[in-house]
Amino acid sequence: MAYHTTGFEAALAHAAGDDFALREDLKQAFVQSASAHHDLLRRARCDANWAMAAERLGKLAASFHATELMDLAEEARAGAPGEPTVISRIESVIAALN
Repeated sequence: MAYHTTGFEAALAHAAGDDFALREDLKQAFVQSASAHHDLLRRARCDANWAMAAERLGKLAASFHATELMDLAEEARAGAPGEPTVISRIESVIAALN
């Protein structure tokens, strides 16, 4: 079985083994959850909500070794609420995972 070399794809392959349908289900669940956290981040208007949404996105990303998303979540957490550049970059990474 050939696996993609990214940490995210490797984590999916490790979790699902040879079950392609399960791998796709896990991937879609991850993308849906990441999209929901991105939406919360996008709508956050105060420091606490922004930091919480970024932290949750980072933890989700860490659970499947999605390192680029982890880094962006940390960048968001350290930045100002509503930072449009990081929000846009997070959206792009999520779209690429899908």
